[in-house]
Amino acid sequence: MIKVSVVGAKGRMGSYVVEAVNNAADTQLALALDAGDDLTRIAPDNTDVVVEFTVPSVSLNNVLTLIGQGVDVVVGTTGWTDEKLAQVKEAIAGGPKPETQKVFIAPNFAISAVLADYFATKAARYFESAEVIELHHPTKVDAPSGTATHTAHGIAEARKAAGMAPTETDGGSRGQVVDGIHVHAVRLRGLNAHEEVLFGNAGEQLTIRADSFDRTSFMPGVLLAVRKLATDAPAGLTIGLDHFLDL
Repeated sequence: MIKVSVVGAKGRMGSYVVEAVNNAADTQLALALDAGDDLTRIAPDNTDVVVEFTVPSVSLNNVLTLIGQGVDVVVGTTGWTDEKLAQVKEAIAGGPKPETQKVFIAPNFAISAVLADYFATKAARYFESAEVIELHHPTKVDAPSGTATHTAHGIAEARKAAGMAPTETDGGSRGQVVDGIHVHAVRLRGLNAHEEVLFGNAGEQLTIRADSFDRTSFMPGVLLAVRKLATDAPAGLTIGLDHFLDL
């Protein structure tokens, strides 16, 4: 059995993770902690993998604390920047188990969204124009979403590798520009998590769309990450569930 502790256990996503861990045949809940709880209660003797689902303002400190405790961490909180990721790498290198420490951060745990992101990077080199539209519930704390930002970076890298010119910008009316790709964030009551990638050439269009209608859609991805960290995931920092899908 994989012993799993959940940080943010009372939150919208954390509560689903607790239920998923309790319902899976190969995992058991070790500790369920939330805001104000002492994270140093989590240690290698009671936890194999921690799942951290909180908010961007506290996630970095949580992850650094958990690295210091010597436990492997699956992170579902979004809002990660290059600077924050660098701090995680530095903490791993200076932590209690630098050779074996595993930290995994997922822009999205929905298999559909991960595949859409992957397909978008494959299509990017074949189209002159590319834009990303992400649609979420109005209480989502970041905009654009981590998933859409990750998608935009992947499209941009594929276009650069193909020698394509950067996308022209218009001064701001077409959403935020992420690595040269326009990303539009919609926040609308009734939505959950949705992403649409639009590619265009003269006379044709390709649309890649992923829809998560309920938070249960993220749980297979969370459990996959937990199982990989408990077994054969590489040491260090890994970003993106695509690394665990044999794509």
